[in-house]
Amino acid sequence: MHLKRWITGIIALPILYLLVWVGGVVFYLLVAAASIITLWEYYRIVFAPDGPFQKRLMPILGLVFAPAIVWAFYDGKMAAAPMILAVDLILAAGLSLPLFKDDPQAPGLVAKQVLGLVYIPVFLSFLVLIRFSPDGIAWLFWPLLIVFAGDTGAFYTGTYLGRHKLCPWVSPKKTIEGSLGGLAANVAVALGYKALLLPDLATVPCILFALIIGVAGQIGDLFASEFKRSAGVKDSGTLLPGHGGFLDRLDALLFASPLAYLLKIGIF
Repeated sequence: MHLKRWITGIIALPILYLLVWVGGVVFYLLVAAASIITLWEYYRIVFAPDGPFQKRLMPILGLVFAPAIVWAFYDGKMAAAPMILAVDLILAAGLSLPLFKDDPQAPGLVAKQVLGLVYIPVFLSFLVLIRFSPDGIAWLFWPLLIVFAGDTGAFYTGTYLGRHKLCPWVSPKKTIEGSLGGLAANVAVALGYKALLLPDLATVPCILFALIIGVAGQIGDLFASEFKRSAGVKDSGTLLPGHGGFLDRLDALLFASPLAYLLKIGIF
C-alpha cells in the first residue's frame, strides 16, 4: 500500500505540474474533470444505486451542472455560479415532489445533491481563481504541497507514533499524534516553499497560512469520512492505486482551496 501511494504520486505530480503550467482551457478541463469524477464518487456514496427514475436523475443533474460551475469561475463570471446552483436546486426540488408520496426523506435527497455541487465543483473552482491570479502558478502549488505534505505527515506519524484517538466515531485510525505530525509537515513545507519561491512573504503570515490550511484539510478529511462511514464504505473509489478514489485524495484540498484563496487576497 505504501509503495502504491508513492508510485501514484510520482507519476501524477509531473502530469499535474504540466497541466497547471499550461493553464488556459487545459487547466479548466483538469479542474472540471476532477470535479466530475469526485462528484460522481460522492453521489455513489450518498445515493442508493436503485430507486425511482427521479431519484436516479438527481445525481446526473449535478454531474451536468458541475463543469458549468467551474466554467463560471474560469470565465470570470463568478456571479453565474449561484445562479447555476439556484437552477439546480429548483430542478432537484421538482424531482423530489413525486418521490415524497412514498418517501418522506425525499427533501434530504435534494440537500445531498445540492451539497455535492457546493462541496466539490464550487470549492475546487477556487483553484482556478488562484491559478489566474498574480503569481498564480507559485501560489497554486503552495497550498497543494502544504495539503499533500500534511496528509503524508499525518499518515506516517499516526502509523508509527499514534496512540491517542482524534475522532474515533468518525475515523478510528486517525490519532492526535498524527494530526500534530501533519501540522508540523504543513509548516515545514510551507516555510521551505516560501524560502525558495515566495521569498518576499513574511514568515509569521506564512506559518498562519500553513496552520489554517492544515486544520481545514484535516476537517475536510474527517468530513468526507462521515459520508463514507455512514454508507459503510472504506474508500470512495479505486481510480488512484494506494489512495482510493479522487474524493479520498482531494477531501482535504476541498476545504483548503477556498481558504487559501481568501488568505491570499486577505493577508498577503
